[in-house]
Amino acid sequence: MRISKKIEQSSKEGKVWWSFEYFPPRTAQGLQNLLDRIERMRALGPEFIDITWNAGGRTSDLTAEMVKTCQGILGMETCMHLTCTNMPKEKVDIALREAKLSGCRNVLALRGDPPMGKDEWEAVEGGFVHGIDLVRHIHQEYGDYFDIAVAGFPQDQLLPPDERAQEMQYLKEKVDAGVDFIFTQMFYDVDIFIEWVKTVRAAGITIPIVPGVAPIQTWNGFVKATSLAKTKIPQSFMDVLEPHKNDDEKVRQLGTKLVADMCRRILKEDVGIRGLHFYTMNLEKGTKMLLEELNLVPRVETIKPLPWRQSLTPNRRQENIRPIFWANRAKSYLSRTENWDEFPNGRFGDSRSPAYGEIDGYGVSLKQTKEDALKLWGEPTSFAEVASLFSKFCLKQLTALPWSDQVASRETSAIATQLAKMNELGFLTINSQPAVNGARSDDPLFGWGPSDGYVYQKAYLEFFVGPELLDLLLTHIERDSSITYYVINKQGDLRTNTHSEGPNAVTWGVFPGKEIIQPTIVEAISFMAWKDEAYELGCKWANLYESGSPARKVLSTVMETSYLVNVVHNDFKDPNLIFEPFFKAGEEYTATQLNGSAVH
Repeated sequence: MRISKKIEQSSKEGKVWWSFEYFPPRTAQGLQNLLDRIERMRALGPEFIDITWNAGGRTSDLTAEMVKTCQGILGMETCMHLTCTNMPKEKVDIALREAKLSGCRNVLALRGDPPMGKDEWEAVEGGFVHGIDLVRHIHQEYGDYFDIAVAGFPQDQLLPPDERAQEMQYLKEKVDAGVDFIFTQMFYDVDIFIEWVKTVRAAGITIPIVPGVAPIQTWNGFVKATSLAKTKIPQSFMDVLEPHKNDDEKVRQLGTKLVADMCRRILKEDVGIRGLHFYTMNLEKGTKMLLEELNLVPRVETIKPLPWRQSLTPNRRQENIRPIFWANRAKSYLSRTENWDEFPNGRFGDSRSPAYGEIDGYGVSLKQTKEDALKLWGEPTSFAEVASLFSKFCLKQLTALPWSDQVASRETSAIATQLAKMNELGFLTINSQPAVNGARSDDPLFGWGPSDGYVYQKAYLEFFVGPELLDLLLTHIERDSSITYYVINKQGDLRTNTHSEGPNAVTWGVFPGKEIIQPTIVEAISFMAWKDEAYELGCKWANLYESGSPARKVLSTVMETSYLVNVVHNDFKDPNLIFEPFFKAGEEYTATQLNGSAVH
């Protein structure tokens, strides 16, 4: 959605909104860590996020990648910066085309600062001279597709009257050329800001103004940022902060209160502003503290439209069904399926598309660096130690496994002890969901979808298991006609007890005035496709360790000899039924192992 529409909608509802700005980091690992942080900070409830752009597009590829990831994988409305500095027209056109393909509909058009090492700003050949040239070009090429924002400078209020009038005229010309809203440069003097807003309105500019707010993180950071931007600091701020300049924790604590008071004043004044834009500096704590001080952090997480994160890229916005196997690897799933020829290809026919691709062009990879992975998982030297790691993940004592991009989901807590026991018995679980029989759609653990609805889930388990234990398990499973399963080995040999070729919907919702929505399915073809990735992740884990080492041997053996299995219990009324065959088979297997040891 265009940001101006979001602002308009919030205004009609009378609610305060907020947004976050991030910049592309310099390293690949920094990028991954930032995307993790953006994902966490999503819980703070930003209406949209904003990604900056270095002079000359030095980080243009990273900016484009972040916009694509935030729109497509994190499902967050994103605004992309675009500057004139060192930017030929061709590079601008590439950036805009990439943004549109990613589903981004918002651009902040800036002239930009002089390139690094230069004092004076100058246009490149074939480039743009002023921000207004960029605004006109975007409209010329894309009509009204993009919401266009420009920068506003509250400190222009301190200029001599003639210069101030000239700057206001420039802003008015940009707005008249087709600007939808204004982001302001950061400021700390709220009186100057309010005066400037009134001057803007007196000039006949009526579009939304979004105040740029910079949390105070450290003394040195505060002084450096305000010095670079030539930002006027009220004496009252200096009086409070300077005595504690050697205590960053105290500066952050006091600075949070000062900036919060400034925000309250902005929202209270009769200047029509009901939103705040936070310059996060890619840091989490300062922004979170400020929102908490303002009492703006959502107390209850917004109910999700679907159980999984929706993509905002154009060809996936209507997607409402996904195979469950990639539940913990959303990026991999989106990458693999982005070139389907028809999307979605029929109600349940997604994976039957001939364009259903290989695992992405970079191959399967672990999220962690080798160093982080070794720190996280140590060096397991026996199957029991491997099983213990899986068990700890289910109990949230471990933050990641190769098959999960993030910590175990909140709903896992409902079955965490049963999953931990399964792993101890030899079933290495990589995916699961508990049975749910008509939870309200606003339920904090299981809820999703529109209000006043009810959601349902069949219990689902996916795991690796050795052949002997699997044989015992299947004898128990075959006694329960409500259980369906798929078993596959590394070579791709599939067996199942289901006689239907169609999918099995394992999640569904019933909502007022709607057809029943079935967003998560289990079916054979996509399970066979997922199998390659599931085994490859285990092999990548094994290969972290030296050739011939006990850790590599045990993990390689698990991957070579284990079967990948998924089990659905179709009676969703009793959440414990699915575990009974596993506990019985596991206990029998443990007893045979102990008896075998006694004989020896």
